[in-house]
Amino acid sequence: MTEAQKRKIVLKPTNVELIADAGTPLRDLLFEQGVEFPCGGHGRCRGCKVRVLEGKVAVNEAQLHHLKPQEIENGWRLACQCTLDDNLVIELRQWDAAILSNDTAFEFSPRPGLGVAVDLGTTTLVAQLLDLSTSHVLAVRTALNGQARYGADVMSRVGFSVAEKGQKKLEEIIRSQIGKLINDLIFAAQVNAAEIVDVAIVGNTVMYHIFCGIDLEPMSHYPFVPVQDGMQVFNAADLGWSINPQAVVHFLPCLGSFVGSDITAGVVATGIHESAELVGLVDLGTNGEIVIGNRDRMLCTSTAAGPAFEGARISMGMRASTGAISEVFLQDGAVQCRVLGNTEPRGICGSGLVDAVAVGLDMGTIRMTGRLNADDKSSSGERAWMLCAPVALSQTDIRELQLAKGAIAAGIHLLLQQWGATENDLTKLYLAGAFGNYISRNSAKRIGLLKFPLEIVQAAGNTALLGAKLGLFINDESIYARIRSKMTHVGLNEDPNFQDAFVDEMSFPEPE
Repeated sequence: MTEAQKRKIVLKPTNVELIADAGTPLRDLLFEQGVEFPCGGHGRCRGCKVRVLEGKVAVNEAQLHHLKPQEIENGWRLACQCTLDDNLVIELRQWDAAILSNDTAFEFSPRPGLGVAVDLGTTTLVAQLLDLSTSHVLAVRTALNGQARYGADVMSRVGFSVAEKGQKKLEEIIRSQIGKLINDLIFAAQVNAAEIVDVAIVGNTVMYHIFCGIDLEPMSHYPFVPVQDGMQVFNAADLGWSINPQAVVHFLPCLGSFVGSDITAGVVATGIHESAELVGLVDLGTNGEIVIGNRDRMLCTSTAAGPAFEGARISMGMRASTGAISEVFLQDGAVQCRVLGNTEPRGICGSGLVDAVAVGLDMGTIRMTGRLNADDKSSSGERAWMLCAPVALSQTDIRELQLAKGAIAAGIHLLLQQWGATENDLTKLYLAGAFGNYISRNSAKRIGLLKFPLEIVQAAGNTALLGAKLGLFINDESIYARIRSKMTHVGLNEDPNFQDAFVDEMSFPEPE
C-alpha cells in the first residue's frame, strides 16, 4: 500500500502516534494500547468506547443500537466496530494493569540450567525465569493475553475458534506471545538463551486446547468433554521459539471439562493432595474453579461466575488497575472509596464491587433481595447508587454480582454436600488469583460469598504460577497422575440440586 494510503492515529492523553494502512480495524490497533474488547468485538458490551476528537469514523448499525444519540454526537464510538479510514485523534482511557505474580519460597531439588514458568490466563500472562540450581527468580514479565481482542471470557474464545474457524489464529497469537515474553525475560536477565532447558505452562482447559492445538469443538457443546487433557510435551523448536531448540515445554494436565492445569498447579502449590485434613481451594478469575478434598480424595468443579468479579459485565467495571475503585467503606457514616493509583475514579473492580454491596447492605441501600433503594441514575438511565462520581452502581450490576456469588456459593455447598461434609468441617480455604488476593474477607462473608470463619480463609496469591514453578522441579511426573486418580470432576449442570442451591444463594444474608 502506498504512503498516501496510510493513516495516522494520535492517542490522547498519551500522545502516542500510530501509523497503519487505511481500512485497518481499530480493534487491531488499540488492543495493545489498553483498550479492551470484553464481548469479542461484537459491539454488545460497550467496553471499547473511545472518543473521536478529530477525523471521521463511520457509525454502523451496531453503534446506533448500543450508543445513545447524544453519545454519538459527542464523538463516542465502539472501537470494535470501526476501521481506520481517516487521520484521527482519539481520546483513549488507558491505564496500567496490576497483574498478580508470585514470589513464594518453596522446597526444591537443584538441577542445572534455567527454567521458565508461565501462567497462561484468559486475561493475563505471567512468566518467570528461574535459575534451576537455586530456584531464584531472575526476571518477571507480564502482559495482557493477546487473544482477548476476540473476547474476554473462555466461551467467546471457543465461539471464535469453532463458529468463526479462528482456533489456528488464536494458537499462533499465544505461542508467539509466550515466545516473545521468554525473549524479554532473557534480555532482562542478560542470560544465554541456550541455557533454558525447561518451560512449564499452566492454564484453563480452553487455553490448554488452544496452545496445544487440540480441537476445541467438543468444548463448545454439552457434555463439554475435551478430546485430550493429559500432559502435553513439545520442544522449543516445535514452537518456533528462539531458545535452546531442545528445551522441553510442558503444558501441565487438566482435571476436568472446565477445570484446567492452573487448578492442577493450585492443588500442588497448596498441598491439598497431601493434606490429612479437609481443605478447599477457590480460584476466582475469569472463571471460578473450586476444589474440596484431602490426600484421600478430591472433588472439583467450575462455575460461570468469574467475569463479574473481574469487573466484566458491570456497567462501569474494569480490572484492578489505575483508576479503579478497589475499596469501599463507611467512615463517620459516609461512604468512602479508595482508588488505585490515587487518581480520579474511572470504574470499579471486583474487590470494590464486593465492598460496595457489603456497605450498601449495612446501610439499607441494598435489600437482602438485591433490590436497590437509590434514586441516582447510571449513564444508561437505569436506577443507580452514586459511589464516587462519576462511578455508580446500577441495579443490573447488583444482579450480576448476585449471579456470580450465587454460583460460587452453591458450588462450594454442593461439593461439601457430595463429600459428606459441611462448612464447619473445612479446616482451611485458600483463595487464589488476583481477586482472591485483594478481596476483603469481611465483605465476602457479608454478601454470602463465603460462609466460613474468617480465620480459616487464606489469600494464597497466584497458586497457578507457583504450581508451574514447582513443576520445573518435579522429577516424577506420576504425581499428576496420582492427583488425577484421586480427583472427581463434578458437573454442576448435572446436579439436580444445583438450581435450587443457586436460587437460595442468590439472596444476601441478614446482618450478624
